[in-house]
Amino acid sequence: DVQLQASGGGLVQAGGSLRLSCAASGFTFDDYAIGWFRQAPGKEREGVSCISSSDGSTYYADSVKGRFTISSDNAKNTVYLQLNSLTNDDTAVYVCAASLYYTLYPNRITFELPMDVAEFDYFGQGTQVTVSS
Repeated sequence: DVQLQASGGGLVQAGGSLRLSCAASGFTFDDYAIGWFRQAPGKEREGVSCISSSDGSTYYADSVKGRFTISSDNAKNTVYLQLNSLTNDDTAVYVCAASLYYTLYPNRITFELPMDVAEFDYFGQGTQVTVSS
C-alpha cells in the first residue's frame, strides 16, 4: 500500500521553528516529486513547496520563500520541510503528496509555477501546525 506519513507538526510561538517529515512507502520514491500543501480553515488550499526527485529542483510559494526549506533523504524515503520564522498565517494542516508528473516535467518546478494539486497522485493524512502569537 502507498503511504505518505506526515509528522512533526505542533504548537509553536510566532517566530519559532518546526521540522515536518514525510515518510513514503509503497512506491518507488526516486520516481516521484514530493510536495507539501497546506489547508487552513476558511482559506484555499495552498501548494507550499515541492522537490523534484530527478534533479533536486525546489519550488516555494511566495508566502514561504526565504523561511521554509525543503530537502530529501532518498536513502530514508523521507522529505523534510523546515519551517522557520513562523507566523499566525502559517497555521494550517500540512499534507505531503507525491507526483509522478513533476518528476517527468521538472521545469514546472524550475520555472516556479504554482503547484497543481491535480498533478499529484498520492496524499498523506496531514499534520497540524499551530502558531500562537
